Amino acid sequence: MRSFQTRAYSAGLIATLGLALALAVGLAIGGGAAVLQFSDPGPIVRYGVPAAKALMNLAMAISIGSLVFAGFAANDKSAVLRKLLNLASAGAAVWAVAASVHFVLSFVSVSGASFSLEQSFSQGLWVYATEIELGISLALNLLAAFAISILALTVSGLTGTALTAALGLASLIPLALIGHAAGTANHSLAVNSLGLHLVGIVIWVGGLIALFALRSDVLAEARPMVSRYSSLALASFVIVGVSGVGSSLVRIPDWSGLSSPYGQLLLIKVILLVILGIFGASYRTQVIGQISEKGGFFKLVILEIFIMGLALGMGTALARTAPPVNQGEFVVPTPAQLLTGEPLPPELTFETFFTQNRLDILWALVALWAVGAYLLGVRRLKARGDSWPIARTISWVAGMLLLLLTTSGSLNVYQEYLFSIHMIAHMVLTMAIPVLLVPGAPVTLLMRAVQKRSDDSRGVREWVLWAVHTKYAMFIAHPLFAAVNFAASLVIFYFTPLFNWATREHIGHQWMIVHFLITGYLFVQSLIGIDPGPSRLGYPIRLVMLIGVMAFHAFFGLALMGGTGLLLPDWYGAMGRTWGLSPLQDQQTGGAIAWGIGEIPTIWLTIIVSVQWFRSDNRDSKRLDRASDRSGNQDLTDYNQMLDRINRK
Repeated sequence: MRSFQTRAYSAGLIATLGLALALAVGLAIGGGAAVLQFSDPGPIVRYGVPAAKALMNLAMAISIGSLVFAGFAANDKSAVLRKLLNLASAGAAVWAVAASVHFVLSFVSVSGASFSLEQSFSQGLWVYATEIELGISLALNLLAAFAISILALTVSGLTGTALTAALGLASLIPLALIGHAAGTANHSLAVNSLGLHLVGIVIWVGGLIALFALRSDVLAEARPMVSRYSSLALASFVIVGVSGVGSSLVRIPDWSGLSSPYGQLLLIKVILLVILGIFGASYRTQVIGQISEKGGFFKLVILEIFIMGLALGMGTALARTAPPVNQGEFVVPTPAQLLTGEPLPPELTFETFFTQNRLDILWALVALWAVGAYLLGVRRLKARGDSWPIARTISWVAGMLLLLLTTSGSLNVYQEYLFSIHMIAHMVLTMAIPVLLVPGAPVTLLMRAVQKRSDDSRGVREWVLWAVHTKYAMFIAHPLFAAVNFAASLVIFYFTPLFNWATREHIGHQWMIVHFLITGYLFVQSLIGIDPGPSRLGYPIRLVMLIGVMAFHAFFGLALMGGTGLLLPDWYGAMGRTWGLSPLQDQQTGGAIAWGIGEIPTIWLTIIVSVQWFRSDNRDSKRLDRASDRSGNQDLTDYNQMLDRINRK
């Protein structure tokens, strides 16, 4: 254990050296610690805020990255798992200390207050943590650090490790919401890009430090541990690269911005990330099978950890540097800009419906990854001579492309301004997309295409099967609950504060997409699903359940069509639109859409259920006929004898 701790400390120290070097250079180039013209907090605060944040980011990466690596690579209840959990706990403890310092220094920087032991200073900290958005986000992240430092010591199995890792990843959300581009135009792209960037960085950096600390254990079983980390590193590299492009699109308006201090730091960070990508693409493919006690592989890992520290430090300095801004004439913001942060789009016409778009980088990445992974699974099956119905592949790909169009196309542009467009997007998410995804049978494909692990660790296959067989998953996937949840979600969402939250807040909007995708998927799965799940109801009951749920949808649509009050008058009624229907007429149109658009997937589901019912009856008939032939029609003879006895009585 002592050698493990020594290597962990060494890796952390190497990363910290790179971090400090890059942070000093970055602050000098970008002016992130320059003296402020008004209300300068002093050099301790000016340099202390980025230094504490950089150390917090590194410790956060070590903690969360170790947890993710443990959940994906370590065996259940093994010594390796225990070591990684201890490393995660130690990292979280440093994370908590650094986050505490950063919290106090940021309060001093924002408020202009001076350090004091008086009650007024502590009261100001409390107000900062409970009422100010920046303080609330930092406080939530700090609380997560304390919780993870304790949980990592108490859990002992992979399930607890995964749940703790999920808490760690969730703690990144508040940091994404307070990024310095979060209040700019295209807020959604800025927040999602930063959130994805943080996820990729912590898994990539923390996982490599954990791998280095486990040197002796890795040498004992080199290929599994290193190859599993390589899979995580590849995914992280893609996430970091894509999200970095998204962040650059928000912060740098044109190519001339690259000559600014912000652009210079960005180019340096890009170069560092490219170098890290070359490391991952070259030496791991050549060295993984040749790891030995000589330690050549781990010498390269040390160099990579140092470069990762440089990238983290440069990223922290970049966050303290003001991005270039176009010097244009000041324009009074419109009501739509005050509400959404975006200018009012042009009038919705046939042409603009196909030309207007707004990229949601999170769901674009999800959709494209799902298509790529599915096609890779089909390719693996065909490579070993197994078949997979082409109709399933087409259905899955079509569903994911429809998800991409819904979240990044014109529906995403206009849904904030027109309730009718919002309702179209809602109906597509909860009805049309699941009808295409469920026949793709992704879990069945995963079970057949991905090899089962022979040790007690859990890869993607094992975690997915664990998730779908938990008691919670079996409960929410039960046909009766899925039907009730599918129907009741409409009323609960639109006639409670949830609708207001999902409309105004970024997290609420993302929750809405996830919720309605899942509720729709589970309902369709209970009707026509192929993947494993709870016992399904008989076909007649399925049809009755389908008709009942769709009738509920119709009543909901009629209620909106006949309504005389806006659901969100201070939103849809305050946009200042000069084109299109009035807000109330548009809402009534949305009710008609909720009623009418559900008919198409309903008809399609009815056809599929009827066809499955017919095929099931045919299979049962053939099975009974074969059984009767094997017994020499004994079942028919027994039946006739029973009728004869009844007749004699």
